[in-house]
Amino acid sequence: MITTVAAAGDIFMTRRLPDVPYPGEAALAEFLRNFDVRFANLEITVHDREGSPGAVSGGTWAMAHPGILKDLRRIPFNVWNAANNHALDYSHDGLLATLRHLEDADMRYAGIGRNLADASAPVYIETPAARVAMIAAVSTCPDFWMAGQQRIDMRGRPGVNKLRYVTDYHVTPAQLAALKEMAGPLYINAAHDSSVREGFEAPDEGFYRFGTMRFIEDSVTETRTSPNAADLARITASVREAKRQADLVLVSIHAHETYKGDKEQPAEFLRTFAHACVDAGASAILGHGPHILRGIELYNGAPIFYSLGNFLFENDTTTHQPADFYGKYRLDPLTATSGMGMDARSHDDTIGLSRDPRVWESVVPCMTFENTRLVSLTLQPVEMGFELPRYRKGLPALSRDMSVIERLAKLSSPFGTKISADGETGRVVLP
Repeated sequence: MITTVAAAGDIFMTRRLPDVPYPGEAALAEFLRNFDVRFANLEITVHDREGSPGAVSGGTWAMAHPGILKDLRRIPFNVWNAANNHALDYSHDGLLATLRHLEDADMRYAGIGRNLADASAPVYIETPAARVAMIAAVSTCPDFWMAGQQRIDMRGRPGVNKLRYVTDYHVTPAQLAALKEMAGPLYINAAHDSSVREGFEAPDEGFYRFGTMRFIEDSVTETRTSPNAADLARITASVREAKRQADLVLVSIHAHETYKGDKEQPAEFLRTFAHACVDAGASAILGHGPHILRGIELYNGAPIFYSLGNFLFENDTTTHQPADFYGKYRLDPLTATSGMGMDARSHDDTIGLSRDPRVWESVVPCMTFENTRLVSLTLQPVEMGFELPRYRKGLPALSRDMSVIERLAKLSSPFGTKISADGETGRVVLP
């Protein structure tokens, strides 16, 4: 039994495709159709101003007209992650509208839902040789975006399948003493202490609170992160259930968090999460979020892609933004236009994602499974037109530029993963 899987990173699409195929589209679509399972992250809410802008967003309030779903049929993915840091940019109504449009378009998705059970559930893809499950989650979003569980007497809350995490700051005894000396006269913890006395919060155990941060006395000074235990248990339970019902299980995780501030390195809790999912039965971990590539790890026979980078990226051509967006850049919230806002944010295209060449190149991993065992993993370069003006750049095409493979090989080396050149693609050396 042979099953093939292709995986792409972020699709942040805000413009309709041209009426006729753009240069490179036909070759890309033909390439993708060779695979049984074709995954991508849909990093956009899909509706026509059917929700209210949230007080916070993923950076850009991400919205595209539902017509893009018809266009996306031309780039033939067949399973989508929808859990990301833009899922509730337009509050619950925007999320529910997105759900409705995805379902009307018969698109398989995971990671968002009308309650936590729906958001946590696997989606299944029937292929000629195997049944494949996909579970999706996100770590990078406010806690209040998390879907809520239903009760017999209360409906659940629409939202995302969130993987929360804990950050602990380890400090020396002298550093901890200095924090305590500051906290008292500044009443840093006064609100929390009052909530504990009145029963609204539980007392802290095992750490010292300084505002919203957790400090632990240690002999070293370092930051450590770990997955929230309840979220990890819920998601790995979904993986185990999917493994009972499918031959292969994919886990998608949208995560921007870094290790020591390095955008190319995944946070510690992400490695813990990925390993736990593989131990529970996952066949591959498909990470995305920071809009650039991160390294690949092979763990117990399963590939872990800590970030697949971008695939289609039109972040700077949204047609509508709320007043909050313009206020951030000291523009008139009533008269400023979207283009003016993008100019202000990027300092006229001199800073930001638009000027980082890593954002505009990526790879599509191509996995071949024999029964449940990974037997081949190649990497197809793609590019998105870095040098084009922002209103034209972002559309993907197959690339022959092997420098992206060389860079990914360096990022993967610390995980013990070896990547070699194989003609115009890369090949991961399997154990």
